[in-house]
Amino acid sequence: MTEAPDDLPCFPGYETLGEIYCVSFVRDLSPEEALRRFGVEEETMEEVTFEELDYLSAESMRDDAAGYIGAARVGDWTVVIEPGGWMMAVATEIYNPVSRGTEVVAVCRHDYAQDTFAYIVDGAPVVWFDPMYPEERSGSDPDRLVTKMREAGLDPDHDIDGPGIEHPMERSFALASDITGLPLATDLRKLRYLGAEPHRDPSPKQKSSSQSLADVLRAQGLL
Repeated sequence: MTEAPDDLPCFPGYETLGEIYCVSFVRDLSPEEALRRFGVEEETMEEVTFEELDYLSAESMRDDAAGYIGAARVGDWTVVIEPGGWMMAVATEIYNPVSRGTEVVAVCRHDYAQDTFAYIVDGAPVVWFDPMYPEERSGSDPDRLVTKMREAGLDPDHDIDGPGIEHPMERSFALASDITGLPLATDLRKLRYLGAEPHRDPSPKQKSSSQSLADVLRAQGLL
C-alpha cells in the first residue's frame, strides 16, 4: 500500500501550497501550450521559481481562484500548479481545452468545499471523485482506475460508515504518480516554471465570481 512518510511527502513542495490548490499533470503539451489552453494573459508569461509562483498567486488572489499559475516540464508531462485555485479539476471551460487530444491528471485540495481527484481525457472526465469518498465516483468510465486506486490506498469499495481514508491527498498524489509514471520524489520546489496570469475577464460561459466550487460541481453533475 502506498503511503508517504511524514518526513518525505509525495512530490515535495505541494504541502506548502496551503488550504486550496490544484496540481495537474498534462501529457505531451509544452508549458507554453498548457498555459495558452488554460487561458492566460500571454504578455504576462515569465520564468519564475516555485516560491515566486506561490507568492505572486497570493498577491493577486481572486475569489476562490488562482491569480497566477505556473507550468513546468517533467519528462513527458507538464505540471500545472494553481496556488489558491481549483479550475483544472472541475471547470469545463478550463479542462476541456487543456485536455483536448491528450490527458490530464488533477489533484485538488479545497478545505472550504471538497477535495478532488480527476482523470480527464480529450475534454471529458473519465474518473472523478473526492479522495475522502473514493467509492462515490463519476465520469465516463468510473471504474477505469480501481486497481490503481486500491494500490494507492484509495479503496474503491470504501465503506462510508467505516474508518475514513487516511492521508487522502498523499494517496491522490501516489495515484497520480502511478498514472503518469513520474516518481514521487519529483520536487516541485526545484522545477523552473513558466508563470502567467489567467484572463481577468471571463467569457459568458465561464464561472462568475459569485459561484462556489460546489455550484460548479452541481452544474456538471459531479456533486
